[in-house]
Amino acid sequence: MSITSIIQVMCRVSQSASFRELVRFGIVGVAATLIQYGVYYAINQVVGWGATISLTIGYGISFVFNFFLSNYFTFKTRPTMKKGIGFGVSHIVNYCMQILFLNIYMYVGIPQEYAPIPMFVTVIPINFILVRTVLKSKKL
Repeated sequence: MSITSIIQVMCRVSQSASFRELVRFGIVGVAATLIQYGVYYAINQVVGWGATISLTIGYGISFVFNFFLSNYFTFKTRPTMKKGIGFGVSHIVNYCMQILFLNIYMYVGIPQEYAPIPMFVTVIPINFILVRTVLKSKKL
């Protein structure tokens, strides 16, 4: 395959709607993750409530931000009660995965202030698939 062919394929991929959704998901996801991690770190370090409680509070705050931006910006849909419920269910799954992997990474020796970083890397791709499925569903 020539360099020109590779560039042409990359141009076609970057112009696809799915690719643009993925980029927007990344932008919203980074912002929501920074909010979640910031709240987690502040509560865990300043208040001292521990990793699980701190992560839960951070998750709740970033969840609201994420729901509205995922609808309006990422997938260009309108939020509805049904989508909110579906988004909530997908995020319950995501939250459980986050708690599981956070504790696994702390168990293997990653300090609790840094354990969310590999946890995010592990669960974010799965979350994209779940959220996209819910928000793009024609039934909701």
